[in-house]
Amino acid sequence: MAKNLVVVESPAKCKVISKYLGKDYAVRATMGHIIDLPEKEFGVDIDHDFKPKYTTSKGKTRIVRELKDEASKAENVFLAPDPDREGEAIAWHVARSIVDGNNANVKRVMFNEITKRAVLAAFDTPHDIDMNKVNAQQTRRILDRIVGYKLSPVLWSTVFKGLSAGRVQSVALRLICEREDEIKVFVQREYWSIHGIFDHNGSRFSAKLLSVDGRKATDDNPLLPDEASVKQALARFVNEKFSVTDVQRTQKSRKPYPPFITSTLQQEAAKKLSFSAAKTMMIAQQLYEGLELGELGAMGLITYMRTDSTRIAGEAISDARSLIKGLFGEKHMPSSPRVYGKSKNAQDAHEAIRPSQVNFDFAPDRVKSFLSRDQHRLYELIWKRFLASQMENALFDSTRVDISGGNCVFRASGSIMRFEGFLALYDETVEDTTDTGEGQNEKLPELKVSDGVNKMELVDKQHFTQPPPRYTEASLVRELEDKGIGRPSTYAQIIDTLKRRKYTNVENRRFSPTEVGYMVKNTLINEFPDVFDVGFTADMELRLDKIEAGDADWINVLKEFYAPFANRLEIVRKSIKDLRAQNQEVTDRMCPECNENHLVIKWSKNGRFLACQGFPTCKHTEPLEKTAAIPVDDKCDKCGASMVILTMNGNKFLGCSRFPDCKNTRSLSIGVTCPKDNCGGNIVERKTRRGKVFYGCSKYPKCDFASWDKPINKKCDKCNSSYLVQKDTKRKGSFIKCPVCKAEYNNPEAAPAEGQQ
Repeated sequence: MAKNLVVVESPAKCKVISKYLGKDYAVRATMGHIIDLPEKEFGVDIDHDFKPKYTTSKGKTRIVRELKDEASKAENVFLAPDPDREGEAIAWHVARSIVDGNNANVKRVMFNEITKRAVLAAFDTPHDIDMNKVNAQQTRRILDRIVGYKLSPVLWSTVFKGLSAGRVQSVALRLICEREDEIKVFVQREYWSIHGIFDHNGSRFSAKLLSVDGRKATDDNPLLPDEASVKQALARFVNEKFSVTDVQRTQKSRKPYPPFITSTLQQEAAKKLSFSAAKTMMIAQQLYEGLELGELGAMGLITYMRTDSTRIAGEAISDARSLIKGLFGEKHMPSSPRVYGKSKNAQDAHEAIRPSQVNFDFAPDRVKSFLSRDQHRLYELIWKRFLASQMENALFDSTRVDISGGNCVFRASGSIMRFEGFLALYDETVEDTTDTGEGQNEKLPELKVSDGVNKMELVDKQHFTQPPPRYTEASLVRELEDKGIGRPSTYAQIIDTLKRRKYTNVENRRFSPTEVGYMVKNTLINEFPDVFDVGFTADMELRLDKIEAGDADWINVLKEFYAPFANRLEIVRKSIKDLRAQNQEVTDRMCPECNENHLVIKWSKNGRFLACQGFPTCKHTEPLEKTAAIPVDDKCDKCGASMVILTMNGNKFLGCSRFPDCKNTRSLSIGVTCPKDNCGGNIVERKTRRGKVFYGCSKYPKCDFASWDKPINKKCDKCNSSYLVQKDTKRKGSFIKCPVCKAEYNNPEAAPAEGQQ
C-alpha cells in the first residue's frame, strides 16, 4: 500500500502524475464532482443562511467508498484537482467526505502545467484549502440553483413544461434576441461608390472617390446615395484633368497579439479551426492533462486552459526568446521581453495559455505523430500565438495620396511590408470586416504634390448597407467577455446550453433565436428585469470575485440577491394566468369538440399545437398543421388526391390532403431541377442533423447532388453553367455566383434569366 494518496478529478492525469511521483504515491480520480446539490430537490435552506444540502453525486458512491478506504490507510492525502474555484470546491468536498478525524495529513497541491518540474515543485510546497475560493464557487452554485429551481416553473406554467431558466445563459440568450431585433428593424439603404484607375508615367493604381465639393460621406448621408448622383459625378470627369494634391508617407508598426487566455483561445479556434467553444475546451483539457509522446514520455503539452491572465513566467519567456533566436534569427527578437497588461476584470490567478515546454523538441511538427488531427491543430495555434507574442513588431511603409479634379478628391492608400516580424509566424483571423475601399494595399508609384495623373477608367458600383451581423461563437464569447458576463470557464457551457435547449439555431455558424428562445427571453426579461439585466449579471461576477479575494461575505451576497428576487417572484406567481394568456395566440377557429371556445396555439417540447381555450374543462387538441395546409397544383402519386404544403418543426413538405387515410409525403421543391445529367430530380431544401440548411436532390441516395448555397434557375452567361447559387456574406451582402466559373452578379436581378446565353 502506497504511503500517500493523491486525488485528482480526471483519470487522464493519473497516469502522467503517477510516473512523476513514483511508487510511494497512489493517484486516484474523482471523475469530476463527487458531492453536489441534490438533483430532485431544491437543496438550499433559505431560512438558515442558505445552508446547502450536499449529497453524493449520482454514480459516485463507489468512488467515495474506495477513496475513503485508501485515505484511512495513507499517511498523507494530497488533493490535486484543477487550480480554480471548481477544483478548490472538489478538493474541499473530497476532504470532508473521505477523511475521518486526523488519520491523515490533508494538503492541497496545485500546478499550472502537468510537467515533472511543475508537479514535483507543487508537492514540495503543499498548502491548505482556500475557503474563499470554495465559498465563491458555493455562492455561484447556490445562485444558479435558486434561479433555475424557482424560475423554471414560471416557464412551465406560461410556455410549456421541460423548459429551464439559467441565471447567466438567459442573459446570453437576451443578447442574441436583441441582435435579432436589430436585424429585423434594420432598413437597408442604397449607396454607390466610384473607383478610378489612374496612370503616372506608365504605373497604374486605383483610388476611391472621397469627397465631392468638400463633402464627405457620413453614416446618415452617403456621398453617392443613388444612380442619379453617380451620373452627375461622372459627368464632371469627362474632360477633367487630375493632379496630386496631398501625399502622406509614414512608417507604421504592428505589435504582436498577447498570448491566449480562455476567451481569446475560444474565439480564435472558432475563426481559424471552426471549433465550437465546447470542442476547444475539451481538446485543450486533453493537451493540459497529458499525452504519451513516445521517447519524450507522458506529459501535459499546455498550461492550464481556464485563465483570464496574459502573465507569463520568466523562465518561459527566456526559453521563448532563445527559441525565436534559433528559428528566426536575432532580428525577430525584441531587445527586451514583452509584458502584457491585464484586463480590468482579470483575476490573474494563472499564467496565460502557453506550451508547457518551450523548446524545439516540443514544436508542433515534432509531436504531431502522437496527437490527433484536432489536438495538433489546437496545439499548433497555441504554440504559434505564444511564440509570436514575444517576437518583434511588423513594420510597414504606408502611403496615402489624394488626387483632385472637378472639385472632387480621390484617395489611394498603399501599404508595403518592410519587416514581417511576428507575422512570419502568426496572424490573427479578422471576423466581420467591411471593405472601406480606400485602397487595396497596392504598391503606389512615386508621387509628389502637383504631379499630374491620367484618368484611365472610372468604375461605379452599387452597394447596400448591411444589418449588424448575427453572433458567431467567437463574437458571442467576445461580447460576453466585454460585458463581464460569466467567466472564462463558463463560456463554453453557456453556449452549449443554449444550443442543447434549442433556444437558438446555428446556421452558417451564426446564432439566431428560435421561437421558443424568444418566448423564454421575453418571459424572463419582462417579469424579472433586474435578475437578467446585463449590468446586474456582470456586477454579480464582481461580487463573486470579491468573495474569492476575501473582501465579501458569501452569505450576505446571497441575502442581498434573494430578498428582492423573492418579492418579485411572489408577484409573478399571482399573475401566472395572465402571463399564460399572453403566450397563447387565439385563432378564429372554434373548438370542434365543445363548440364554446376558440382554439389557441400552445407549445410543447415537440413544437406548436392547437388546444381548446376552455382547458381543462375541454381537453381537445390537434396538430397545428391542420390550419397550415396550403393547397398546391399537384396530385398524390399514390391515391390521386390533391397535395398540400405542410409545416412541421419548421420544415415544409408536401403531404396528401387525405391524411391519415393516405400518408404519402414528398419533399418540397424549390423550383430548380437537378443540374446533374440525366437525373430528372428536383432540388429540395434539407437540414443536417444539427439543423444546418443545405440543398440536395429529391432522388437521393440515387443522386448525391448537394449544395450549401441555394441554387437558382438561371444560367451563367460566362461558362453556360445550368444554374447559379445565391450567397449572402457580411462583406459583400447578397449576390449571385456561378458555382463553376465563380462569376459574380452583384444584383440578383442582373443575373442572366433562364435560357439566356
